[in-house]
Amino acid sequence: MPPAHPFDDTMLDDGDTLHEECGIFGIVGVANAASFVALGLHALQHRGQEAGGIVVHDPEQGFNNARRFGYVRDNFTDPATMATLPGPIGIGHVRYSTAGSKGATAIRDVQPFFGEFSMGGAAIAHNGNITNADALRRELIERGSIFQSSSDSECIIHLMARSLQRSIPDRMEDALRRVEGAFSVVAMTRTKLIGVRDPLGVRPLVIGRIGEDGWVLASETCALDIVGAEFLREVEPGEMVVITPAGIDSRHPFRPSRPRFCIFEHVYFSRPDSILGGRSVYETREAIGRELAKESPVEADLVCPVPDSGTPAAIGYSLESGIPYAMGIIRNQYMGRTFIEPTEQIRNMGVRLKLNVNRALIRGKRVILVDDSVVRGTTSRKIKEMILDAGAKEVHFRIASPPTAWPCFYGVDTPQREKLLAATMSEDEMRDHLAVDSLKFISLDGLYRAVGEAKGRNPKAPQYCDACFSGEYPVEPSDQIEKGFTLKAAE
Repeated sequence: MPPAHPFDDTMLDDGDTLHEECGIFGIVGVANAASFVALGLHALQHRGQEAGGIVVHDPEQGFNNARRFGYVRDNFTDPATMATLPGPIGIGHVRYSTAGSKGATAIRDVQPFFGEFSMGGAAIAHNGNITNADALRRELIERGSIFQSSSDSECIIHLMARSLQRSIPDRMEDALRRVEGAFSVVAMTRTKLIGVRDPLGVRPLVIGRIGEDGWVLASETCALDIVGAEFLREVEPGEMVVITPAGIDSRHPFRPSRPRFCIFEHVYFSRPDSILGGRSVYETREAIGRELAKESPVEADLVCPVPDSGTPAAIGYSLESGIPYAMGIIRNQYMGRTFIEPTEQIRNMGVRLKLNVNRALIRGKRVILVDDSVVRGTTSRKIKEMILDAGAKEVHFRIASPPTAWPCFYGVDTPQREKLLAATMSEDEMRDHLAVDSLKFISLDGLYRAVGEAKGRNPKAPQYCDACFSGEYPVEPSDQIEKGFTLKAAE
């Protein structure tokens, strides 16, 4: 079954954009929880556009769920659908599958997943990636488990089913101690909302309060804003919170570890109106642009963002350099709703279908283009060609992240290493490959300074997960190593 919107931005990026794989949301202590979950998932749509799901519980009707392909706005605003999801507690998930699994995507892969245990039912939704999922799946199948999906997240349900603990939160603790990798989880029983972050806190999860008895868990604070919830705090790395309308029970079931939050959340994944680690994502991205201008100045007439992710960094670059900021590229906001069939000819138009150059502004100018990353380089080349076709005199790329030279195994869809431009080319070689006048990336130390680490990156004890830049994986990707992936040699 194809996605509801087969012609969207993903068909145009040619694997040249990094995608978060999912967003999660949960709420308890409100009337009509499903409506709040739908709103929260809508705010988190940037984290996954392929599919979404909601599970709720009602004291009279029990557990109910709806899982759909496509956007939240097209699936969870219909009164008939929402009427099937009554109850005061619910969780939801938006999904973007990895490149390797897209072709096999089925509705059974769409979260949340549900399991019926001796002490009652439970549903679970997961953001991140389990790096030992293959080994766990083999073990569980050998012991009689029957899997319904291809998702690594289903391992958690099966591990819970085999636990001997007496309560669902205790079984979840038991299960997650077996899991390696990155996981932020929202789960629910008939009466409890549960949130967990892995010991390193790689992926985000926040807590909010709504009304007198309502509590919210979400991937980002922007999802709290849309439902009118007050942001209380982040779920701590390695913390489990068990929430009822009466309050929060905080547990710490894992061995303490030094946190390694994903630094790319600051660069790209999170919405600019969210708060991460007490910092505005927008202000952090503006600081990245300022740092980039200090590290890599160039004489030019205009600073232009590659919309939309490059905008705050471009503003920061402009403010620091004194070079005027301009919207030299305009984004078509309605790409996902086009009525034109995606024929081969239209596919070949590529990036022109979603971006258009402001020719009157660009003609005869030396242009600095600020983007969040370079992955394969195909999109960057197309944008450069568009700028030159519009009459630009020079094109200079400034990238608001270090070179992406290593794949992520913690919940981000990245190409294989050999397909990453920075894995096979130096910065100068990439400049020549893209055929631009100059190309500069922010340094890893510069990125750390921009996110608040005044002394830059501590090479002996990095403060964030930056494996996609450094090749230093805080959790060994054991499944990938088994498949032949080679870790970076120790320096």
